[in-house]
Amino acid sequence: MKIVIPGGTGQVGTLLRRELTAAGHEVVVLSRRPGRPGDIPWDGVHQGPWAEVVDGSDVVINLAGRSVSCRYTPANMRAMMDSRVDSARAVGEAITTAARPPRVWLQMSTATIYSHRFDAPNDETTGVIGGTEPDVPDYWAYSIEIARAWERELEEADTPRTRKVALRSAMVMSPGRGGVLDMLLRLVRLGLGGPVAGGAQYVSWIHGHDFVRAVEFLVERDDLSGPVNLAAPNPLPQRDFMRDLRAAWGTPVGLPATRAMAELGAFALRSDTELLLKSRRVVPGRLLAAGFDFGRPDWPTAAEDLVRRVRGYRGAHHVRSTARFLN
Repeated sequence: MKIVIPGGTGQVGTLLRRELTAAGHEVVVLSRRPGRPGDIPWDGVHQGPWAEVVDGSDVVINLAGRSVSCRYTPANMRAMMDSRVDSARAVGEAITTAARPPRVWLQMSTATIYSHRFDAPNDETTGVIGGTEPDVPDYWAYSIEIARAWERELEEADTPRTRKVALRSAMVMSPGRGGVLDMLLRLVRLGLGGPVAGGAQYVSWIHGHDFVRAVEFLVERDDLSGPVNLAAPNPLPQRDFMRDLRAAWGTPVGLPATRAMAELGAFALRSDTELLLKSRRVVPGRLLAAGFDFGRPDWPTAAEDLVRRVRGYRGAHHVRSTARFLN
């Protein structure tokens, strides 16, 4: 198949590109800053020559959007909104005008769309969309508006010959520099990977291998469209999540952090406490009902596998760096 991935240069895009290419597919990445042979430039807003690769493709997986790993300033939140909405609209326009449109458009979304809650999990049918929760910072509601606007562009695009799926993804856990797992392991290595603000808030996640498999599953299942949660079936409280990650790394102690300490840490990491404090209790109702089999459904075994991969990745990176130095 020919698969086009707008915004495919980040960690998730790199993971998909590697695995889908290894499976024998032709993968074309659209990027604002093309860095690899075969990358196609686009600005994520306007139509251009890039639309020619969409015409005649089999699948489009749109991942474009400013990273959420930043301070949630008004300017950054506006950039998060615009980059997601504009790119989704541009992809929709390219598909609408294509003589041979792709048969499926997978549009990245986010599990953050659901309510901050502890009492019950959010699936696609009974889950509560957030934005009106009491006792949370007001700006958290803007993250929900971003997600809703993102999905609205997908829904409203006039693409009768293209099936559309909104990927409400939890945090994708995979090795590599700069991803969420890298950030969490940095805290663990510093002895700071303990409960944050009590640690009762739920963490939803998905192993990178299962994320890729779920994407492949959704490409092949013509009966699935609309929102689909991409999350492992067993979310868990943050205190347990970090305990299991510490155990996998071999760090027995992780200092707890108060909300105020989390604010300072997020500032130092140029990130935001919503990523740490919001309770994301999300489960993959539609994937499970459709028969998808998670390879890593439980966090303790997933964490052990990921730590092995991280150490292997770093060892291989060290060998390559040493070889380049010696040569």
